[in-house]
Amino acid sequence: MADLNNKIIAIIATNGFEDSELTSPKEAVEAAGATARVISTASGEIEGKKGTRVAVDLTTADANAADFDAVILPGGTINADTIRTDANAVKLVAELRGADKPVGVICHGGWILTDADVIQGVTLTSFPSLKTDLSNAGATWVDEEVVVDGGFVSSRTPDDLPAFNKAIVELFSH
Repeated sequence: MADLNNKIIAIIATNGFEDSELTSPKEAVEAAGATARVISTASGEIEGKKGTRVAVDLTTADANAADFDAVILPGGTINADTIRTDANAVKLVAELRGADKPVGVICHGGWILTDADVIQGVTLTSFPSLKTDLSNAGATWVDEEVVVDGGFVSSRTPDDLPAFNKAIVELFSH
């Protein structure tokens, strides 16, 4: 099993996240020894589309890319569409990638990557409706359970979580 001891993983999300796409990867990286910090647009709690409530550790305005070893971007259409309009979240994702930090992204979570302009030449997968957006931002889109390329791990839906979790733990351990 890959070792994530002493790694701090950012999870950037807001209300309307796909519950399992935040909680399952969070549990996976924590089980491997990492500390996961939930970052959102406001302090307090965020609520998933199925009602899961998660405490926010840090706001996007207060987060510093240098404090994190990797980032997870869960899906959920409302979450993904809202978080990409937060300039601080977009800047944080761009700075994380600029520092060559790995990214785990699932479902609609990839929308923010188009705004951060960090996917030129990368092969990714996502929920199928993001194909055009990701392609227009320079990525090569494929329909696969999990894709690992250029510092990114991407998956399509909650059904892909077992493969996604395994791949992020492996990538984040390097």
